[in-house]
Amino acid sequence: MIEQLRRWTRRCVPVSLQLAAIAGTAAATVLAGSPAAIGAIGAVEAASPAAPAQAPRPDQLAFREIFRELIETDTSHSIGSCTAAAEKMAVHLRAAGFPESDIHLFAVAEHPKDGGLVAVLPGTDRGLKALLLLAHLDVVEARREDWTRDPFKLIEEGGYFYGRGTFDDKSMDAVWVDTLIRLRKAGYKPRRTIKMALTCGEEAGAAFSGAEYLVKHEPQLIDAAFALNEFAYGVLDAQGHRVVMEVEAGEKTDQNYRLEVVNPGGHSSRPVKNNAIYHLAAGLTRLSDYEFPVQMNDTTRFYFSRMSTIVGGETGAAMKALVNDPTDVKAAEALSEDPRLNAMLRTTCVATLVNAGHASNALPQRARATVNCRIFPGVAVEAVRQTLITIMADPQISVTTVEPPDPVVVPPPLTAEVMKPIEQVTHQIYPGIDVVPVLQAAGTDAIYLAEAGIPTYGVSGMFIDPDLSNVHGLNERIRVQSLYDGRDFLYALVKLYAAQTR
Repeated sequence: MIEQLRRWTRRCVPVSLQLAAIAGTAAATVLAGSPAAIGAIGAVEAASPAAPAQAPRPDQLAFREIFRELIETDTSHSIGSCTAAAEKMAVHLRAAGFPESDIHLFAVAEHPKDGGLVAVLPGTDRGLKALLLLAHLDVVEARREDWTRDPFKLIEEGGYFYGRGTFDDKSMDAVWVDTLIRLRKAGYKPRRTIKMALTCGEEAGAAFSGAEYLVKHEPQLIDAAFALNEFAYGVLDAQGHRVVMEVEAGEKTDQNYRLEVVNPGGHSSRPVKNNAIYHLAAGLTRLSDYEFPVQMNDTTRFYFSRMSTIVGGETGAAMKALVNDPTDVKAAEALSEDPRLNAMLRTTCVATLVNAGHASNALPQRARATVNCRIFPGVAVEAVRQTLITIMADPQISVTTVEPPDPVVVPPPLTAEVMKPIEQVTHQIYPGIDVVPVLQAAGTDAIYLAEAGIPTYGVSGMFIDPDLSNVHGLNERIRVQSLYDGRDFLYALVKLYAAQTR
């Protein structure tokens, strides 16, 4: 994933892909008890192989057409249109019998191509808050000349679907639309209202965020007890064996800070020690040597507890030691050597852009750097700014917050009402595979829902290759059988949630 644009950098590779790198054909634990029983880890079984692709069923072929239509509708921000994709999905919902009163297309005049869709399947118990199914329609830019295949043509080849958005995030878009259609055609009457929001603006280059718009301007459309979202999945090892099923239960806050030094400058033939570039360089060197303290919350404690058994060896022992004592320096150092594990343990800040000077024969009058921080849940943006000031240890280096700060996301609670249905469906479809909640260093539209008080969980039920299936990169893909299995997974999960009594 390329970290250049701010909104793009929030979508970097999640920390959880470490499993594919360090687990190999590792064992997976059988689920033991509720999420609260962190220490009660059951017996260990061999990781199960991913099933080969099978001949698609008629209902899968119908779903495939929805998926194809989404992939072949360009929704990149440069020339595409989310509005067009939303309108096409509305056509499918109408054909399934959804009345216009339960279909809400939205867009704003300033951004007519960045529209979205909200659809509702009313529940029978109006006292229960709704379940919200969230996904984004927009995709990262993709140039035909760079790709082996046309990025905006769904191509099935060698057991994979290829195309921009095949995983991120049109797999979820298609599944949510298909799920509502299946439920409606079956005459299913959910106890809990089911809402679906397909929005634009999650990816790089967005000038308008549909999720943020709904939260701020039409909150009644998406008000819910909790939401299901993207960016968690089952992890495959290098041999294609299933290792673990992940559930995103929290995100770090993405925040940029500007470091800046200004001084009078002068002619380069008369250098002085008070050089803006030198001040900034010294401050950045101090930043490179600094590590924020280890922190843990319910999600990361749960994660490292479960993974200590799955991974085993020295890494597993370090995970267990750190759960028992977060101040264990030796364990923290061992885990911090892996950048992905390190990202789960603490706030991280890294210099990403530098700009200094104005002429080759002049002393610099200004030197700037952008520092991108991924802030551990619960830590304030201002607190990190104050830490950066302390690290700089130089009054000539100003530290300012860039752009309006993102919301500080509070991790959603790992309640039995949310986690047990995920565990149940996982064991039905993928026997022997454990469910592990993770804290993501990347970001999604969950930040806006969390700000609105809607706990949001990432879960797809789809297994993904160790290289993240080239999400955001060239030749993005998803395993055909993984998509079909994930479709069945999410359909069963939605029905379990819809039948809940609280």
